[in-house]
Amino acid sequence: MKKPIFTGAAVAIITPMKADGSVDYEEFGRFIDWQIENGTDAIVVCGTTGESSTLEVDEHSECIKWCVDYVAGRCAVIAGTGSNSTRTAIELSQEACKDGADALLLVTPYYNKTSQRGLIAHYKAIHDATDKPIILYNVPSRTGMNIQPQTALELSKLPRINGVKEASGNLEQIAEIHELCGDELNIWSGNDDQIYDILERGGLGVISVLSNVCPAETHEIVAKYLDGDKAGSKTMMDKYMKLAKALFCDVNPIPVKEAVNMMGYSAGKCRLPLIDLSEENRAYLESVMQEYGLIK
Repeated sequence: MKKPIFTGAAVAIITPMKADGSVDYEEFGRFIDWQIENGTDAIVVCGTTGESSTLEVDEHSECIKWCVDYVAGRCAVIAGTGSNSTRTAIELSQEACKDGADALLLVTPYYNKTSQRGLIAHYKAIHDATDKPIILYNVPSRTGMNIQPQTALELSKLPRINGVKEASGNLEQIAEIHELCGDELNIWSGNDDQIYDILERGGLGVISVLSNVCPAETHEIVAKYLDGDKAGSKTMMDKYMKLAKALFCDVNPIPVKEAVNMMGYSAGKCRLPLIDLSEENRAYLESVMQEYGLIK
């Protein structure tokens, strides 16, 4: 059995940015403090929601190191270090390990993609070059690449492949992965609208966009389930479903950054090619945020 890096809700945290597009570390610290105070179980830094794809390599590593140092052991820090280049992923991952990240989150190669055999070779190369637990990240809608159940089984045999963030949306596939791998591959939901469904299929929590605005509530959805209160978990999931979906009214992380701005933090804008919400989507998001009492 592989001990999970965390159970509960990890926030796929935004990266606050100043008007000139640089990382706003002062605001980042304020936001991290609020997350931890409200029960976030782990912080995933420089993931998709953290705009990793538009961070320069040095900036990416600097952001991870800063986050690890700032969190200072208050919760686990999981570093997003995936790339479509195995060599780049190894470099980012080695630096994150050196800088004290608790684990690595590695998205499947995107654009150039690969075969299932290539996926195994890619992850094995990173695994063998590093010394921290690894979470695979399966998000075919962004990468065009799916980790198939048999591939997940082969990867689960590597000692530090700890689990998978499953954002394929395919509940049948997730159930099959759990059936094949059992306790040798922990499963976390990568979709906020499927937290309960994936818990039902052996999941241990979520790596969450929703947690950026509702950390305590997202944690509680998982905690209730794991404590045996399935009905309470389902009720909360149903309650927050509309908000979870509203945060995806445009390409992530455009809506969630705007939502965080609405709440009084200075999250700033996303870097190009991501642009501001349309007036229609902004008005919709604002109305949903008001409905949930997150803004007035």
